[in-house]
Amino acid sequence: AIMLTAAVSAYAQAQTRTPKVTKGDAQKVVTIIRSDKTKAQTYCEINKVSDEMNQAYGKNDKKKLDELSQKIERLEKILGPEYVALMDGLQKLAPENSKRAAEILLQFAALDRLCTK
Repeated sequence: AIMLTAAVSAYAQAQTRTPKVTKGDAQKVVTIIRSDKTKAQTYCEINKVSDEMNQAYGKNDKKKLDELSQKIERLEKILGPEYVALMDGLQKLAPENSKRAAEILLQFAALDRLCTK
């Protein structure tokens, strides 16, 4: 029983280290967002808030960063659990997985184009 517990614990830790986010996951999320006008608008709003965050970061405005971070969290919930899980997984990817992360983020280019219209 002790060996089984140790094996399960080691497996869980291994899963935590390398999240299983894929290009297919991103395509699914993009399809979900694209097919819903409200979600597409929310995605564009997140992009705007992200730009505001970058400006606040440049000014070292921690209060504004906190406010904007909370706003993004609220907006992400509108996009659904698939989006939240994908973004969480991307944040947990190790630096050596930067190529995979770039391929995943590239899937959002079509949505980004919708935001510029």
